Amino acid sequence: KSVNGKVLREVQLPRLPLLCSPAVHALGLYTVNAIYGDTITMPCPLEVPDGLMFGKWKYEMPNGSPVFIAFRSSTKKNVQYDDVPDYKDRLSLSENYTLSIKNARISDEKRFVCMLVTEDDVSEEPTIVKVFKQPSQPEILHQAKLLETEKLQMLGECVSRDSYPEGNVTWYRNGRALQPVDGVVVINLQKMVDRTTGLFTMTSSLQYMPTKEDVNAKFSCIVTYYGPSGQKTIQSEPVVFDVHYPTEKVTIQVLPQSSTIKEGDNITLKCSGNGNPPPQEFLFYIPGETEGIKSSDTYIMTDVRRNATGEYKCSLTDKSMMDSTTLTVHYLDLQLTPSGEVTKQIGEALPVSCTISSSRNATVFWIKDNTRMQTSPSFSSLQYQDAGNYVCETTLQEVEGLRKRQTLKLIVEGKPQIKMTKKTNTNKMSKTIICHVEGFPKPAVQWTVTGSGSILNKTEETKYVNGKFSSKIVIAPEENVTLTCIAENELERTVTSMNVSAISIPEYDEPEDRGDDNSEKVNDQAKLIVGIVVGLLLVALIAGVVYWLYVKKSKTASKHVDKDLGNIEENKKLEENNHKSET
Repeated sequence: KSVNGKVLREVQLPRLPLLCSPAVHALGLYTVNAIYGDTITMPCPLEVPDGLMFGKWKYEMPNGSPVFIAFRSSTKKNVQYDDVPDYKDRLSLSENYTLSIKNARISDEKRFVCMLVTEDDVSEEPTIVKVFKQPSQPEILHQAKLLETEKLQMLGECVSRDSYPEGNVTWYRNGRALQPVDGVVVINLQKMVDRTTGLFTMTSSLQYMPTKEDVNAKFSCIVTYYGPSGQKTIQSEPVVFDVHYPTEKVTIQVLPQSSTIKEGDNITLKCSGNGNPPPQEFLFYIPGETEGIKSSDTYIMTDVRRNATGEYKCSLTDKSMMDSTTLTVHYLDLQLTPSGEVTKQIGEALPVSCTISSSRNATVFWIKDNTRMQTSPSFSSLQYQDAGNYVCETTLQEVEGLRKRQTLKLIVEGKPQIKMTKKTNTNKMSKTIICHVEGFPKPAVQWTVTGSGSILNKTEETKYVNGKFSSKIVIAPEENVTLTCIAENELERTVTSMNVSAISIPEYDEPEDRGDDNSEKVNDQAKLIVGIVVGLLLVALIAGVVYWLYVKKSKTASKHVDKDLGNIEENKKLEENNHKSET
C-alpha cells in the first residue's frame, strides 16, 4: 500500500488474543460489544512491531472508503485526532494504541481498523463494533374500557421504546402466549426507528374476541431483545379487563338463608342474574298475585304469616328467564281451656284441655309452679293441693324460637272444716288441744275456754299447706272445761267445741291428725283393729255356745245318775257343783 509516497508490501501478521472482555473473535474478525451510552474500548489487535513509526485508526464507510479519526506518533509521542464531527471530543488513543470512544451511539456500529506503520511495512487489523440498547419496559396503552363477549375489539397496544437492535413483541393471557387466530386473535406489530438516535420503538396492537372465561384473566406483553450476552426478555405489568357478557341464568334466594321461617319473621327475596354487569331490575311473582311486581334485585317481606307459604318466582323484566323457590312459613297455635284465673270449689270437677295446631309435629309439656309435670292435669274432684299456676307450653324443635305458652291460675276454695283432738302431756300436768282446720282462703282461728283452767302456752299454728293447718294450745284445767275452736274465712264461719276433764281425771286421748300422707295407713290400721275386735267377739260367742252345750249335757247326766243310783246326797252335791260352775 502507498504510505507517504512509498509502496509497502503487505505482511500477514499473527492474530492477537482479545485484550478486553467486550471484544469477541467471530468469523475471523474481532468484535467489540458495547452498551448504548457507555464507552467503547477497542484494543489494537496487532502486536506493536520494532521500528514502529506511528499508529492510526480509521473506520470504513458503507461504500468502503476510509475515514481516519486518530493518529499517534511513536517517536514524538504526540496524538492527533482528525476533524470528524461524529467523534469530536469523544476519542482517546492510548500508548498501546487502544482506541476509546465515549458515549457509544448506534452510529458507532462500524468496522474500525487499527494501522501500525514502520519504514518497511504497514499492518492493519479490523474490529467490528456492535452496540446494544435494552428497551424500556413495555406498557399496554389505549386499553379498552371494557370487553364484550362475542365481539372482536381492540384490547390495547403494547409499546416498548428505545431498543437496539429491534426486538419482538408477544402477547400473553394468563402466562400463555397468544397465537393469531383469524377473527379471534389479531396481532399487528409496527417498528419505528428514531432517525436521530437510531433506536427502535415497537408497537403491537391486539384485537381480541373475549369469552366469559376471560373474566379476571391477566393480559400482558413481553418484548424479546438482544443484548451483549444474548437474547433477553422484559415483561409489562399485567392488565385485567372488565368483561361484559349477557345473563344466561336467573336465581332466586330467600334471605336470611334458613331452612325454617316462622310467623313474624322478616325475609328478603333476592334475585340475581349471572351476567356482567348483573341486571338491576326484576319481576317478582308473589303467591296470590297474577302480575309480577317490578323491583330492584331484592323484595322485602315483613312480619310474614302462614298464608305467605307458597311458590315465589322472579324473572328478567323481559320475562325471558325465570327461577322459583318454595317458601314455608311455620306456625304454632296453642289454645288452653280454661285459661287465666279460675276459681273452683273443693270437690268440683274441672276439665282442662290444651289444643295445639302447628305446621309440624309439636312437643307439648305442662309446668306447675315452675316444676315440669309428668302427665297432663286432670281434675275429677278438686282438692286444695290442686291449686296453683299451670302452664301449657309447646315448641317446634326444628324451628328455633317458635314457642307458645298459656297459663291457668287455679284457685280451689272451701268452707272451713274443723276437727279437734286432745292428749295428756307426758308430765301429766297439762293437756294439748289441737284444732285441725281445712279451708281456702285460709281461715282465721280463735279459741274460747269455758271453765277454770290455766292456758300455759299461747296459741301456735303450723304452716298452711294445701289448704290445711292446725292451731294448738296447752292448758292445765283445774276442773272440767269446754274449749271452742272458731275458724272463719270469706265463705263461712265454723265452730266446734270439745269437753276436757280436769287434769286430775284421766281420760281417753284422741290421736292427732297425721295428715293426708298417712290417711291411708291410718285407715288400714283402723280396719285392722275393727277386724281383730270382730274376730275376738266371734271367738267369745263360739266359746259361750260350746260352754252352754257342755252345761246342758252335764245337767242331763246328773239326772240320769239320780235316777239310776237313787243317791240323794250325791245328787245334791252334783247340783251344787253345777251351780258353782254356772256361777
